[in-house]
Formats: sequence, structure tokens, C-alpha cells
Amino acid sequence: MRYHNITKDDMLNGDGLRVVLWVSGCSHCCKGCQNPITWDPDGGLPFDEAAKDEVFEQLDKDYISGITFSGGDPLHSANALDVRQLMTEIREKYPEKTIWLYTGAKWEEIAKNPMMSMVDVLVDGEYVEALRDPKLLWKGSSNQRVIDVQATLRSDDIMTPVIYCHDYEP
Repeated sequence: MRYHNITKDDMLNGDGLRVVLWVSGCSHCCKGCQNPITWDPDGGLPFDEAAKDEVFEQLDKDYISGITFSGGDPLHSANALDVRQLMTEIREKYPEKTIWLYTGAKWEEIAKNPMMSMVDVLVDGEYVEALRDPKLLWKGSSNQRVIDVQATLRSDDIMTPVIYCHDYEP
């Protein structure tokens, strides 16, 4: 896996203060994407032990709510295996921290992916420039959904996502 950036104390990509891992590789290539530099799976830097230590150093902080995987697309074939392994380590070491994941894939396509069992909140769907709305919380276009993955997986119909509710009032 390769990555472009690790953002610290981020308030824009999930609930609370977060660390964000921006991975390289995306096949969606959405028109108007805010991060087209992350599309190339060979771009950025190798995600090595030093990068992992940097992520864990942030997660060690009590005030950090969790990690957000973005990019690029964490579910891109260049990333999925390594992202899953990193999520497993984070779940084991930081069970109280939340995991958010942004992907251009739709929930209905990935609902049965075993990785979803470790995700707390998923922002799904491709960014659609014509549906852009800067007032939306945690998503760029109105077609995207902010899904409470754990509530959805506990429901009787996992193909109908439960929308994430929060205490934030814009």
C-alpha cells in the first residue's frame, strides 16, 4: 500500500478529532474530485513501519476519536489487503477508537465484505460534481451516504443501510 498523507487533529473527515490516512489508488476518478493526485496506485509513499508508527502515535492520544481511511479509495485492489490488516491491528490495540472509511463503492456492493465488520462509519458512493453541496456534513455530494455500519450489520436487512446519526447541529 502507498499513501499521500497522514492528517492529524482532523475535524472534517469524521466525528471528533481524527487521524486520517490518505491512501493512493482509486479507479472511480470522479469528475471534480478534491484529491485526483491520489488516483495513481503507484503515487505517494510506501506505507512502511514509520508511517504506521505515526498513525499509532496519533491514536495513542486520548483526545483522538479514531482513524479515517480516505484517499484515493481504501478499497482499491492496491489497498484493501493492507487496509484490512491495519484495521485489525487498530481494533486490537484501540478498541475504543472509531474507524471511518470513505469509498466510491456503494454499500450494496460491499456490505458482505468481511472488512466492513471493523468499520464504524462508511461514507459511500462516488462524488458527483453536479450534486455538490458544501453544507453537507462529512460528504461532498448529496448522493453519498454516511452509514452506521455496525447498526446496519445488526439489522434484519443489511442491504438497507442505517444512516449515521450524530449530535452535531450545523
